[in-house]
Amino acid sequence: MVVGKKLAKESLLPSVLEDDDAETESERAQLGSGRHSSPEGEVSVRGERKEDEGEEEEEEGSGVGDGDSQERGKECVITASDEDYDTDLELGDVKEAYDPTGQTRYKEACRMFNVVPVSYFLKHMGNTELTMMHHGLGPQGTKALAVSLVTNTSLLKLNLRDNCMEGTGGAAMAEMLKENCYITEVDLGENRLGDCGAQTLSSMLQENTTLVSLSMSGNELADRAAQHLAQTLTSNTKLETLDLSHNTIGDAAGDKKRRQGGHIKLRRPLRRPLKTIETQLIFLSSGQVLGHAIAENTGLRSLSLAWNCIRGKGAVALAKGLGANIFLRTLDLSYNGLGKDGAVALGEALKDNNTLEDLNISNNRIPPEGAIRFTMGLKVNKTIKKLNMGRNPIQTAGCYGVLKAIQGNAESAMECLDFSDITVNQDFEDLYVALKYIFPNIRVKHGGRINTFRKPKA
Repeated sequence: MVVGKKLAKESLLPSVLEDDDAETESERAQLGSGRHSSPEGEVSVRGERKEDEGEEEEEEGSGVGDGDSQERGKECVITASDEDYDTDLELGDVKEAYDPTGQTRYKEACRMFNVVPVSYFLKHMGNTELTMMHHGLGPQGTKALAVSLVTNTSLLKLNLRDNCMEGTGGAAMAEMLKENCYITEVDLGENRLGDCGAQTLSSMLQENTTLVSLSMSGNELADRAAQHLAQTLTSNTKLETLDLSHNTIGDAAGDKKRRQGGHIKLRRPLRRPLKTIETQLIFLSSGQVLGHAIAENTGLRSLSLAWNCIRGKGAVALAKGLGANIFLRTLDLSYNGLGKDGAVALGEALKDNNTLEDLNISNNRIPPEGAIRFTMGLKVNKTIKKLNMGRNPIQTAGCYGVLKAIQGNAESAMECLDFSDITVNQDFEDLYVALKYIFPNIRVKHGGRINTFRKPKA
């Protein structure tokens, strides 16, 4: 090999003769560089050259061959590195990590609605019970909150009282509750939902089958809201507790400007004929509408209509609905305007109702005559355990009549009587002592006894 290469060089360069030592050193250097630039697998192939190759091929081999060998060496190194890292993993597009807490979704929703994320919600959104009263979420903040709660599977009780969500925020919560099947208790009180929010929540209750408690107190709900809720109560059988206190639901309340001669003036022509039930509801007061709903409802166990405007015909219709209901356990009608007619109707309802256990009719302008007529129901009722008639002008005569009715009903279940802020006389006290022998567990609260602090005459 070396001799052939030496002869080729002498024939190409006859004027330049180098000694054997110089040629030997140059050949060793070339061989050394070839070994470094090529992998071990290609040395034998490149080293075997035929002696009858042309001179041009030898020159190209001496100059260009070194570059080719370097490139081939690089390719071999790259190939070897790929083979060393064989894997069965399928390299595809990078997928987003699953977010079980919903924090990422909530932050994205906050950016979308241009609101600041609530740090308290981020820390406690994985709890089973979340209380976020007075956080000032507003409509946009409520929307962002609702987006993250759609897929939340840990939250069971949600309290968003006093967050100024208005009708828009209420609609967002309603849409969320249509999808979320884990939340069972919701408090949306003091949020100014109005009739719009009540309508969307009523629509939600027709689809939701897991919500058992809903509070909508203090939301400026009027007659139109009561009509929407009444249609829902006739079909929903899962909701057990409903709080509609501190609103303006009542006889001709909230829609006085739209009522003319006992009928409602429609704002625009109807696009479709009304159904029979809609035709009936549109000409009824809130009390009448809710009375029909209570009579047909089969799910509610507790209903609060305190601090509303239920009076007159509405109060009578509501009482009649109570008489037909066989599921309701607790009813709060305090701070309304039942009056004499409402009290009489409630007395008649208690004759038929055999499920109600707790009744609150305090501060309803009930006169003594109304209280006496009301006791007619207590003479035969067997389920009432707690009765609150405080702050009514029933006087001592009314309180005495209630005790007398219970005394005459041997099957009465009465345990607690509340006559707060109503003064009684000695006859009432004597009757109460006698009643304790028949019902040892009964407790009576009143506003004091007349002449207790008066000095005896000399």
